[in-house]
Amino acid sequence: MKLKGNKILITGGGSGIGLGLAERFIRLDNKVIVCGRRETVLLEAVEKHRGLLWRACDLTKEESRVDLFHWIKKEHSDLNVLINNAGIQHWMDLDDKDFLKKSREEIATNIEAPLHLTSLFINLKSAETLINVTSGLAFVPFTKVPVYSATKAFFHSFTKSAEHLLKNKNVEVIELIPPALNTDLGGKGLHDFAPSVADFVNEVFVQLEQGKKVVTFGLSEGLVRAGREEAEKIFKRMNAG
Repeated sequence: MKLKGNKILITGGGSGIGLGLAERFIRLDNKVIVCGRRETVLLEAVEKHRGLLWRACDLTKEESRVDLFHWIKKEHSDLNVLINNAGIQHWMDLDDKDFLKKSREEIATNIEAPLHLTSLFINLKSAETLINVTSGLAFVPFTKVPVYSATKAFFHSFTKSAEHLLKNKNVEVIELIPPALNTDLGGKGLHDFAPSVADFVNEVFVQLEQGKKVVTFGLSEGLVRAGREEAEKIFKRMNAG
């Protein structure tokens, strides 16, 4: 994809990976819109980054996604890049009393929202690039987040199909596959051990500059490349104890 002169929508763009990508794209003279549920988080991001645009949107709700698209179509009809980044993660066991409720939240945010937004976005005449943020856990699941891992496996599979299906529309599809990063995903402090978002974003832009359609970093590279036997060994190490 071209790295300058875009107008970009980033879901879940007020913090974490989304904000890290937004910061870098702004520095490269792109117009960036971030959306998310937490208006206070979005406003904090806008205060720090002049020129960043925002829109509050509950992506778990179909009507909110439709409203977001109509707003984009009316106010930003030249939008050419969609980054499906928003995601939630619940640490839970199968006998968790709120297992079904939490699972539905993850499925709505991690699967339904990006699928719906993609189907809307490709109707824009300006659509050029779709970037989906999946996870290394799409390839080897972490059992403390069983549904999150499964949603990312689904999203990875969908992204591969979208790459093929959108060729006739000349829409480029790129998959970003991060490992665990030092964010608040799943809860504060759970990922303090992990690499920084800044390090991941640096590598993302190196690989985008190289024209790569699948971007990996650190541990996720090994998970993506692992054969069946190696993946089983990694699974046992990750989920021991």
